[in-house]
Amino acid sequence: MFVPHPLPQVDAHGLVVRSTPAPLPEGPSTVSACLETGCRDHPDRPALIWNDHTLTYSDLDLRVEAAAGGLASLGIGPGDRVACSLPNRPALVEAFLATQRLGAVWLGINTNLVADEALWLLDDAGAKLLITAPDRLAIGEGRLTIGVDPSTGNDEWGMLLDAGLPAPTVEVDPQAPAAIAYTSGTTGRPKGAVHSQHNLLWPGISSRYAYPAVDGEHHGTALALTILNMLVLGPLWAFLRGTTAVLLERTDAVGLATAVRRHRINRITLVPTMAHDLVAHPDVDGGDLATLTQTIIGAGHTPPALRTAWLEKFGTRALVGYGLTEAPTGVTREHVDRPMRDDGAGYPLEPLRVVIVDEDDREVPGGETGEICLAPVADGRWAGTWTPMLGYWNSGTATAEALRGEMLHTGDLGLLDEHGQLVIRGRRTEMILRGGANVYPVEVERVLLEHSGVEEAVVLGLPDQRLGEVVAACLVPSGSTNPQTLADEVTTFCRDRLARYKVPERLVVVNSLPRNAMGKVVKAELAPRFDGS
Repeated sequence: MFVPHPLPQVDAHGLVVRSTPAPLPEGPSTVSACLETGCRDHPDRPALIWNDHTLTYSDLDLRVEAAAGGLASLGIGPGDRVACSLPNRPALVEAFLATQRLGAVWLGINTNLVADEALWLLDDAGAKLLITAPDRLAIGEGRLTIGVDPSTGNDEWGMLLDAGLPAPTVEVDPQAPAAIAYTSGTTGRPKGAVHSQHNLLWPGISSRYAYPAVDGEHHGTALALTILNMLVLGPLWAFLRGTTAVLLERTDAVGLATAVRRHRINRITLVPTMAHDLVAHPDVDGGDLATLTQTIIGAGHTPPALRTAWLEKFGTRALVGYGLTEAPTGVTREHVDRPMRDDGAGYPLEPLRVVIVDEDDREVPGGETGEICLAPVADGRWAGTWTPMLGYWNSGTATAEALRGEMLHTGDLGLLDEHGQLVIRGRRTEMILRGGANVYPVEVERVLLEHSGVEEAVVLGLPDQRLGEVVAACLVPSGSTNPQTLADEVTTFCRDRLARYKVPERLVVVNSLPRNAMGKVVKAELAPRFDGS
């Protein structure tokens, strides 16, 4: 008789209570120590570059130490939540590393979020301090705040570091909460996936063998570092490899290509929209990206035609993969020396294994579709080391459900083919991937329903050649009204309450929504209603 997996125990913050995992096969064991090897072995090597500004490993370490001393003087210590909402700047990296040295908890807030959205995250996380641009300080609403001039990276942050206050000695627990990355929940409000320092280290450490560093390697980051995933795959990844992280400002095709050529970028992570624009732009030459030895395209399905076009124009393969916030980053990736199918998402990375289960959480045979789950490998140097998130902040029920059976249940559907390659068959919670940005329909629907003229609202993604998907909404009016007038009013309403990329780009007003026998809206019948809209 089948017995379902018992739900794990959670603590007062809704985080899982679990035994200590096996130690990582090599150091460091904490994010707070990620600069130690670089400072010892190559202190004068560039660690961080932004435009014309360069910090060596020794320089960066001194600034992080001063930042930790300054934050400690403001009362920041182990467990305190520190939020940062800045564009890609050295100050953001310094603040992140300083929080880790203090055993504090990092929270990145996308600069595109409007004040209401940002404030909700700050309140939910219980953030004690906000670091942001001077014109955004008001979103702190009474919290401690530090202003950072986006053009220079100085202001209050610079003064804090110049004070040179001593940093306290903190014995960091690598298994304690270290960072929160917000995703979406079923209520329409985001959920905070909490990660330990142990969780954040494995991508960079495992890459040392999977993708050995080249001489003078420069790792570029153009995607927002307020996304925890990009901190892990960008600067932290570079520091763990002893290489150089380069913060890129421009994400347009010409600006990005210029930066890659100028800084001789070797490795970079892009979203499909960026890759599409680089391929399509007539002013981007095939030789502009000649220094790239590894390009990863993530955050959405990458059409085979785009990968082919990339290879033809730039002469290298762009690798695809699959990942999620709760992992906390990519978990599968394409291998250049293994079979790759058009609908494939790559092979599991070294520290973990992919398990496909049925509705009763029983593993299914290879080739059969089920829920994608993730677990640590049982053998080899990485045995028992990989861990997913600690859980969802203050949401114990969701934590227990996602981490039952000592696996991370992704909610995505997929299969493992005869080669062990992952194939994605369904998208978790109907998430929309617009230009690499996650848009959760229920979050947008919540805002639409706040408009007095809207009785019902359904949000879905529609295919788009450049962005992958665009946000679309079907509205049922609450009374008689001109459809175009309502659509215009709702668009303005959303722009004041949602980040720009979440605002529906296509709106149709309908008399009723198609429903099944259970009363649920049949979204598949809605897409044709946008034809010609």
